Amino acid sequence: MNFKFLQLKRIGIDTHQEPVVYMRKDCHICQAEGFSAQSRVKIILGKHHIIATLSVVTGDWLSHKEAGLSEVAWLLLNAKEGDKATFAHPRPVDSMSAVRGKLYDQALTQESASAIINDINQGRYSDIQLAAYITACSGQRLSIEETIYITRAMVDSGQRFNWPQERVLDKHCVGGLPGNRTTPIVVAIVAANNLVMPKTSSRAITSPAGTADTMECLTDVTLSFEHMNQVVTHEGACLAWGGSVALSPTDDIIIRVERALDLDSEGQMVASVISKKIAAGSTHVLIDIPVGPTAKVRSLLMAQRLAKLLTCTAEKLGLVVKTIISDGSQPVGNGIGPALEARDVLQVLKNESQAPPDLRQRALTLSAALLEMGGVCCPREGLALAEKTLNSGQALTKFLSICQAQGGLKELTLAPFQHVVKASKAGVINSFNNRIISRLASLAGAPNAMAAGLDLHVKCGEKVQKGTPLMTIHAQAQGELEYAMAFLHEHDDAILICEDTVL
Repeated sequence: MNFKFLQLKRIGIDTHQEPVVYMRKDCHICQAEGFSAQSRVKIILGKHHIIATLSVVTGDWLSHKEAGLSEVAWLLLNAKEGDKATFAHPRPVDSMSAVRGKLYDQALTQESASAIINDINQGRYSDIQLAAYITACSGQRLSIEETIYITRAMVDSGQRFNWPQERVLDKHCVGGLPGNRTTPIVVAIVAANNLVMPKTSSRAITSPAGTADTMECLTDVTLSFEHMNQVVTHEGACLAWGGSVALSPTDDIIIRVERALDLDSEGQMVASVISKKIAAGSTHVLIDIPVGPTAKVRSLLMAQRLAKLLTCTAEKLGLVVKTIISDGSQPVGNGIGPALEARDVLQVLKNESQAPPDLRQRALTLSAALLEMGGVCCPREGLALAEKTLNSGQALTKFLSICQAQGGLKELTLAPFQHVVKASKAGVINSFNNRIISRLASLAGAPNAMAAGLDLHVKCGEKVQKGTPLMTIHAQAQGELEYAMAFLHEHDDAILICEDTVL
């Protein structure tokens, strides 16, 4: 018998994207190799191999001749019941020394940044090691030079599109503003004017919905590299999830742990944005930076610093970036959560009377800038062209064509459990706490439950009476609705109402 073999067992445990292997404490491989809990283990099965984190178990549910695999580990190995795999120590992750150095303020070099990103991409970092890397880069701890090094390494880690057009457009919002789902509208307007915009988007990191989550309510966003290429070739644009086409794949690994930590890194965010735009084949990118007291970017000074970091990094890598600093004082649109935001998007594209005017105007402003960057109109003429494209129905037609090319348009559904939150007193809506609003929508189930979230009924400056509906909480389960309501009860500053006399 070869003592490095164990029979694989699929045990049906979802560990998200971290491969995990389960072995008994008295397993001969654990004893022979000196494996212990949290050890990193290389698993080899034919032509496939992965590195997994070890969980040591006791009890009879797993034989000492078996190794249990989490769902992601099973799928990555392409395993079948009864397969026997080899287990060994992986090579040491030398790049962790650079992470430790960064934690003590030692700057990254191009070589150390490339080594870190390559090791993350190859699955050599455990979630604990990823958390250490994210912490080392958190806040404003990365210089412009370090950000450029990481961005370049992330671009080199995945596939890249190369489009024949001289100008290929893209847009991005740095986030922190609930409901700000302008991208699908902007893509439709830009593509309807015969410009190329291969839009890839992320799923939610710390928000109740990302563009990919919202678009998944309307059409298929998990496109292969070949399918995305086909959609863009025929329609001039797409609205796809970036993780499905392996554009800067390291970023998707990092984002997963960032979301769990609820932690952002300014430099890592820049590297994420710029690397994905370059990998998508973009040449000209517009970046929206909302600023507000409870947005991700809280001050004009922070926004200007971020804009400089974005433009400098992009310039070094041959990308033209224009930034727009916008109002981030309150949520955009009415819906917060994938399906509710998708409803708002369709209302704007269909020019319906109940369409949220703030979402429409923001989308038109961004579209205008991109139309001018794309050269289809003269400076200061973009807004008129964007309005004409939207009002005429051309944008809706293009949007529906893109959805059809990606797999067809889906029907939206409502969550079965709802609760209307009413004003406790008369007055004027003074402010929204974006962070609490986002957290409330997340506790209601968004984005995992697509129909969950919030429907806002008021905006800043509006007068309300006691009992006026402020918002409706949507949830897929009664327990999630009660969880969200309990949170709201403890955070009465989600929507601040001031008396008229105060104003």
